[in-house]
Amino acid sequence: MFYHPIPEKQSGQWLLGGGWNNERWGGELPRASWIDVYTQDIPVWIYRMDGHMGLANSKALQILGIIGNISDPEGGKLVRSKDGGLTGILIDSAMKLVADYIPEPTIKERRDALVRASKLALSNGITTVVDFGRFFPGSPTTDVWDDFHNVYKWMDKKGSLPLRFSIFFPLETWSDVYTQIRLTGQRLSQNLKIGGLKAFADGSLGSGTAFFNEPYADDPSNYGLEILNTESVMNDVLQADKMGLQIAIHAIGDGANDRILALYQSINKSNGQRDRRLRIEHAQHLSQNALDIFSSEQIIASMQPEHLLDDANFASKKLGEERASRISYLFKSLLMKNVTLAFGSDWPVAHLNPLKGIIAATERRPPGSSLPWIPSECIEVHDALRGYTLAAAYAAFLENEIGSLTQGKFADFAVLSEDIFHAHAEVSVLATYKGGIKVFSKETTDFVL
Repeated sequence: MFYHPIPEKQSGQWLLGGGWNNERWGGELPRASWIDVYTQDIPVWIYRMDGHMGLANSKALQILGIIGNISDPEGGKLVRSKDGGLTGILIDSAMKLVADYIPEPTIKERRDALVRASKLALSNGITTVVDFGRFFPGSPTTDVWDDFHNVYKWMDKKGSLPLRFSIFFPLETWSDVYTQIRLTGQRLSQNLKIGGLKAFADGSLGSGTAFFNEPYADDPSNYGLEILNTESVMNDVLQADKMGLQIAIHAIGDGANDRILALYQSINKSNGQRDRRLRIEHAQHLSQNALDIFSSEQIIASMQPEHLLDDANFASKKLGEERASRISYLFKSLLMKNVTLAFGSDWPVAHLNPLKGIIAATERRPPGSSLPWIPSECIEVHDALRGYTLAAAYAAFLENEIGSLTQGKFADFAVLSEDIFHAHAEVSVLATYKGGIKVFSKETTDFVL
């Protein structure tokens, strides 16, 4: 991770980063002692690539007063060594112990970051983003609202939003979302829309915190973490739904998916049928019963094909080969049940490029392998393409504006180098058009923002 001391940082000035993946060095979780010698008096906090755990060095733990006798918070965990000492790893809601005290990037830095991220999106043929913001277990709910007012709304009023954004907010702030919609309407402009509400039911497979009905094969005492107590949030969910707000909940393990599907069934039963388009984000590991509920309750499976490329390399170790192949990334099974399968990226956890996602969904070949992982769940190119276009638009209540080149919709489209139905492995984006205007050209690397 670190190979040299970092002299440009002054003592007490935080060093922040992320992207590490312990599965790439055998699976052992890092410890503060690994980096203490290099970071010395500089407090360090670096997220795992999935955002569900992070590593703090000893200086950061000292500054924040995080000591060995601290209790695990609900929905989170502080990893300890065999002697009971803290290793520096904080999982899910435990990350709040650090996140609340990390210095905020300035408003200008965040606006500049949005422009850079938008350029990356446009260069990959993307014109519309469903944005869940800086919200993860343990993060302050105020971050998303601060960005909404000081970054998105500010840039929108200046006419400088490069993409179309649908913003989702933390579930517990549902009344604030409803108030905002009453003040401004759900659609603030052609480029900015209030999308709905987001919550987390569990963690991730890689961090061992995705919640399963059966224990992890490599850790028989571990079922994962239940971050969201469905009973305690039932009232919020029912009230938010009564106000017409769309709800999207992160669920990865089959146990978490079963619980959220049951919650969604309760919403449909208590509040009556309507076009609510409830979403489960990720839906990576599903029981057979879950497939039927997705179908009967018309729940949207919002999935990210590129995640399977990472998970394929360690899912068998964590779940056992038979279970992993039976419950993992059931793209074709969902489609056979007529479930709306909406695709996205989960960037920056996975690559932003939808063309790579299409390859992942159709070929399912992990890096270094010539064989597909669970070949029976491979889907056709046209199904994967629909997942990134019409289905994704439908999942965001945007199908009347984008998702296809149809009269009356925005002329948002990408020009590709090859016919994606015959040569998708070699296809690249040559140009991107938003509202009929060329906003990216690969030939000149020009952007119109």
